[in-house]
Amino acid sequence: MPSTSPSYKGHRYPVEVISHCVWLYFRLPLSYREVEEMMLQRGVIVSYETIRRWCLKFGQAYANALRRRRSRPGDKWHLDEVFIKVDGEQKYLWRAVDQDGSVLDILVQNRRDKAAARRFFRKLLKKTTTVPRVIVTDKLRSYGAAHREVMPSVEHRSHKGLNNRAENSHQPTQQRECAMKGFCGVRGARRFLAAFSGISPHFRPRRHLLTAGRHRTEMIIRFAIWDRITGTADLPAAA
Repeated sequence: MPSTSPSYKGHRYPVEVISHCVWLYFRLPLSYREVEEMMLQRGVIVSYETIRRWCLKFGQAYANALRRRRSRPGDKWHLDEVFIKVDGEQKYLWRAVDQDGSVLDILVQNRRDKAAARRFFRKLLKKTTTVPRVIVTDKLRSYGAAHREVMPSVEHRSHKGLNNRAENSHQPTQQRECAMKGFCGVRGARRFLAAFSGISPHFRPRRHLLTAGRHRTEMIIRFAIWDRITGTADLPAAA
């Protein structure tokens, strides 16, 4: 496939520095200042504010490029919602993953009632442009009411113990929320989570199913894909 890397025109730092800073921020539970410190340890002087602008500009572009390379979603979807803090207020982060753990979509909303579930279902169907064979949720009644209205032909399994796939998918986000001490605003939370849900899962293969050797091979492949979508793979090799 042709390179889909964004334009770096006008940036005085090399592509390797920009892409590495964005990777550090979205892959590890680090603040902008901590990324700045890690780059300083490597002899690269860059301010945390510059890193913030890079993450805002390139994070979503990288996430979109990674999503375009994914195969079509599976036909079994797991849906779940968790509490998150935004400006000190409680919000709900809705998330859907397929049976392989790939994130299909997320949505931050104020409620978790029928209208919120219906909105998430419709956004999910529009984004994936496909209809699942079965959806799996917890016992929240809003799911059942929205399911009957939006996708009545799809099998709905409602059971707390069946939905571990979606619940486990929330864990990296919860770790980041804790490290960030909550999100500063709804717009900022949505922007961060949209990029985070595209980048972070790419570097989180299902480790418990892989041997050590197979895991290393898989990570090498995923880093090669990262280099391709960020444009670092197109750079000439160092002498």
